[in-house]
Amino acid sequence: MNNPAAPPLIECRRVSKAYHDGLRELRILRGVDLHVYEGESLVITGPSGVGKSTLLHILGTLDTPTDGETLFRGQPIHAMSQRTLNDVRNKSIGFVFQFYHLLPEFTAFENVMMPALARGASRRTCRARAEELLDKVGLADRARHKPGQLSGGEQQRVAIARALFNRPALVLADEPTGNLDESTGEGITRLLWSLNRSENVTLVVVTHDQTLAERSDRWIQLHEGHAYVRKE
Repeated sequence: MNNPAAPPLIECRRVSKAYHDGLRELRILRGVDLHVYEGESLVITGPSGVGKSTLLHILGTLDTPTDGETLFRGQPIHAMSQRTLNDVRNKSIGFVFQFYHLLPEFTAFENVMMPALARGASRRTCRARAEELLDKVGLADRARHKPGQLSGGEQQRVAIARALFNRPALVLADEPTGNLDESTGEGITRLLWSLNRSENVTLVVVTHDQTLAERSDRWIQLHEGHAYVRKE
């Protein structure tokens, strides 16, 4: 899992993020350092508004830091060409959000295939992987249902399967159980940690739930823009 001879899969070095509103500056992150090795699970906790989602978006190349740098497999993201950056984002990173972001007019099966279909792949070449993942998340019998016919927990399972479709090295999950009841959220938590082991996918989860954090390999807490190690 943690191989000191290899660079971290993803790393932040002194990452800061500030937003400007007229004459005011709002500093969200203040010199955050963190690293995640292949196959690890890392949980990031902290109160609302502390910058957890902002940090996750920076890790996922959806946002850029004001200062500092992010590296993917030892390569500075800011130095990548747009084509290389797009490849990293589309092939190596999967995203899971609190609000599932499934396309309502498509079935679960079609939603899972969407990352590849959007790149021009044919349904025929995607079928086997979509079936494999729906079975893995326990929804083989719900594949032809549209999101409106699925429970919240089932929709989140579809979203997780979709995030895994391209066999990403890294899955970023932003409050993946935040919109679910306790029992359903527990099922999603078990699923994510099972996939972390069985798929050897590196997992970074933002959450308010400290019980979830205690299951992780490592735990970082954000407070006033700084990152503090709670579990190493």
